[in-house]
Amino acid sequence: MKDLTWIKTRLIAHRGLHTVDKRVPENTLAAFAAAIVRGYGIEMDINALKDGTVVVFHDKNLQRLCGDPRYLRDLTVDDIRDLRILGTEERISTLAEVLAFVDGRVPLLIELKPFGPYEFLAVNFMKAMNGYQGAWAMHAFNPKAVNWFRIHHPDVIRGQISEFFEKDAGMNKVLKYAMKHLLFNVITKPDFINYGVHDMPNRWCDRAQKRGITVIGYAARSQEVLDMMRSHYSNAVFEFFIPKP
Repeated sequence: MKDLTWIKTRLIAHRGLHTVDKRVPENTLAAFAAAIVRGYGIEMDINALKDGTVVVFHDKNLQRLCGDPRYLRDLTVDDIRDLRILGTEERISTLAEVLAFVDGRVPLLIELKPFGPYEFLAVNFMKAMNGYQGAWAMHAFNPKAVNWFRIHHPDVIRGQISEFFEKDAGMNKVLKYAMKHLLFNVITKPDFINYGVHDMPNRWCDRAQKRGITVIGYAARSQEVLDMMRSHYSNAVFEFFIPKP
């Protein structure tokens, strides 16, 4: 039986407890340490390198965070060892390093990013998770990735991420409609939905909740939004503020 209690009730820090001034960068051990000190769950992003190493990093390339135009898909773990994030001493961590650091102290909400072949990332992700004893769940925008877990690892807590995609002008209109209206749920059967808080509340999340699917949101940037989410649904991932206990 899957236990989603922590997803419904635990305060979960988006990309760790990173800061607006970027002195504590997103998805770094410093951000994760800050979350652990306060007992927060951690939401993080993962990508796969060319050699199959899974790294905790949000973007498909290094430009925004490292000032390097190269793409992760073209790199090996040796290529990223000396890189530093946003001018700090923090570096790109492998998922294995993060798991060893967290060591089950707080639950992990792990997003599989939609760059490159989803199966390559999913397979290498599960290799890295093998033997990990802490609480964790996966979620993804790509319904194919969510469905992969339904088929190959039905015991893993899986979530579908979505929103209205109003800023994605180039997105296929049929796909956008299906994602916005959560139509893929019929196939992927997610355990929870993580929907953009800027598009909530909405009737599609209401319907999912009535059908017994846990609904949370991302990313609440104020206590007011977090409270709204917790009153309408179960929870929301938060960032850039310290929530009330």
